[in-house]
Amino acid sequence: MPETRFISDMFRRLAGSGLGVLGRGRESQDPVDMCHSLLGTRSEVSGLVLAQHILNRLEQATPDDRRAAFARIAAEFGPDETRLQHALATYVPGDVAAARRLHFAAEPRSQELIRAFNRVPGATARLVRLRAELLRDTGSDAALASLDQDFSHLFASWFTRGFLELRQIDWRTPANVLENIITYEAVHEIRGWDDLRQRVGDPDRRLFAFFHPAMPDDPLIFVEIALTRDIPKAIGPILNPDRERISPEKARVAVFYSISNCHVGLRGISFGNFLIKQVVEELRRDMEQLSTFVTLSPVPGLRRWVEDEMQAKDGILPKRLRKVLSAQDDETPPDATTLREVTALYLTRARRPSGGALDPVAHFHLGNGAILAHAHADADPGPRGMANSWGAMVNYLYDDSRIETNHQAYANTAEIAQSSEIRSLASQAAKG
Repeated sequence: MPETRFISDMFRRLAGSGLGVLGRGRESQDPVDMCHSLLGTRSEVSGLVLAQHILNRLEQATPDDRRAAFARIAAEFGPDETRLQHALATYVPGDVAAARRLHFAAEPRSQELIRAFNRVPGATARLVRLRAELLRDTGSDAALASLDQDFSHLFASWFTRGFLELRQIDWRTPANVLENIITYEAVHEIRGWDDLRQRVGDPDRRLFAFFHPAMPDDPLIFVEIALTRDIPKAIGPILNPDRERISPEKARVAVFYSISNCHVGLRGISFGNFLIKQVVEELRRDMEQLSTFVTLSPVPGLRRWVEDEMQAKDGILPKRLRKVLSAQDDETPPDATTLREVTALYLTRARRPSGGALDPVAHFHLGNGAILAHAHADADPGPRGMANSWGAMVNYLYDDSRIETNHQAYANTAEIAQSSEIRSLASQAAKG
């Protein structure tokens, strides 16, 4: 590792000094024209300096100028047409070597460009941020989707499980990492350092995160865990600063109550399934008395789905529930029985076109092999919980003996593993 650090520092110094010499006169040059020059250079140092300069220009550009640069890169850095035509002309079915030549010839040059950027020391994090900017534009500009596919393809290989490092975050963790945890928490806001301290420092709390060697102080995803005696029915007792603390050896349940992806630029790159499985292994190794692993999860799409169902002519909601829900005002949640029934109906019957559960949190946990176990009303009375689901939350159970079977059933036929409680609630809800 010292050798790697030495080489990285050497290139950083070269890039820094080179910007003053090789970068002179490039301030007014178009960054996309410089990209063409970058792929044509044969000097490693010159290429490094030029890539650094282009990254600086893209980062400092206005949103409109950056979007225009992205559009030109997508249009001008496709496959090498001459090479591709030759590969097509020489391809014979069954010729493995020819097939490989065709594969490499079809690769867009934009991928080569992104790899060239990544040779700059510290560039991986910068490219993740650039992709976040790109994603903001792909929704309104389909032409940029192809460039995003290049980023996604490369990130999927750069951020594979083999490169990720699992770390437990505690109160001794460096302050810059702890500050990132506060910033990235996306489910239950961390209200300052005292709140963070109880989440990472209390004996019955744990926090684990994945890191990448190219971003050593910047977590990719993290999970917060409460060690409890029983399966929780609400988030309040878990987050309450005045709650009763228990010693870890008295805990029987590990509750995954918050999972936060940290970078928009890594959207679509899956870390969570690996994270949960490895954290379960870590907890089992350290605390053999733990017998139950569950989540306490939000239901982020519930109210939006209900609103859509109320407008649909042939929806899933039966007339009985439509009548009850139409009588509710925006601020008052349905009664507990109705809310639990609607929640179970939504999570088990509302499907995406691919067949999986419509709710993104449900889709994630069910895809990991979890069981939809319990539905709770009045579980998250905070503003976000009320806005998303009238305060409903659910438990997903990770049962070692069924995880693989559940995962295969969901992946192959979109079958949702569910408890008898959920099945009963959904059946009751479906009655007209």
